[in-house]
Amino acid sequence: MTANDEAPAISVPDHRVMLAALRLATRAPSVHNTQPWRWVFDGTRLHLYTDADRLLPSTDPHGRQLVISCGAVLHHARTAFADQGWHTDTVRVPDRQRPDHLAVIEFRPWTDPPEGIHTRARVIDRRRTDRLPMLEPQGFAGLLPRLRMLTSPHEVELDVLDDSARPRLAAASEQIGALRRQDLLYQTELEWWAGHSETLEGVPASALVSDAEFARVGVGRAFPPAPRSMRRARLDDRARLVLLGTDGDSVTRWLRTGEALSAVLLECTAAGLATCALTHVTELPTTRGLLAGLVPRPATPQVLLRVGTAPDDADMVPPTPRRPVTDVFTVTGSR
Repeated sequence: MTANDEAPAISVPDHRVMLAALRLATRAPSVHNTQPWRWVFDGTRLHLYTDADRLLPSTDPHGRQLVISCGAVLHHARTAFADQGWHTDTVRVPDRQRPDHLAVIEFRPWTDPPEGIHTRARVIDRRRTDRLPMLEPQGFAGLLPRLRMLTSPHEVELDVLDDSARPRLAAASEQIGALRRQDLLYQTELEWWAGHSETLEGVPASALVSDAEFARVGVGRAFPPAPRSMRRARLDDRARLVLLGTDGDSVTRWLRTGEALSAVLLECTAAGLATCALTHVTELPTTRGLLAGLVPRPATPQVLLRVGTAPDDADMVPPTPRRPVTDVFTVTGSR
């Protein structure tokens, strides 16, 4: 380079766009709404890190669900940036010596992202975790090819479980609850993160279900029950059970699972469907083995989902709280 040459200009989103995109990204789901992510912008690249202080030692001792949660926030962020006209070239787990450093994003302008990206970005604020009973998902058969197309680039397999699997999973879910009730550390974690409506993290009381409502769902984590309530009183759950699985276990596969999960949740929301991730079923080896036997190909189960249609009534789930972007985003350099 001669003295008269100039270095090429580095194009990145301005601060306003960065904050807007990351605010949407923080709407991503996470285990117990722990929001276990940190973003760092070095003036050129955006880095995603785990927040080890938000690891659940009893629920998630290996950090698998923590990383899946961070994969969801990564996909939410990339969707939000694309909606604002920015392509995100992403390197996942860039330093094997730093497993907390999950991704590095470099930016370039993207003037014509696919319409599907805009659609998914627009529903980020509408997506909820719905723990109440659901109707059968309307139009699900037509949506399935699209969902599989979205998970395939992440090397994640999507399988719909047969209805005959529900009784076995309900029994397994009940057994998990019985085992967990004897685990003091698990119960302490659950009570710390669930049922407190005055905080900006955790599962608020408004997102919990009563014992009677829970009984009509059958497959779900046994959170502290909400006060006596009979929402959707005449409805037994008819949601379809969808399993996301990978070829083995690794930090990269967990991250990819979270990205695929985000894509599925947003696409279902755009189609007018309700969703609920059932992460408790994949926390213990016995139930992961049960799930592996319910799909036609060898796979490591990562996340089970309920997908259904919520009745058009007044029982819509309110948004769960999120920490402000300034709590999870740091700028360390400038252009």
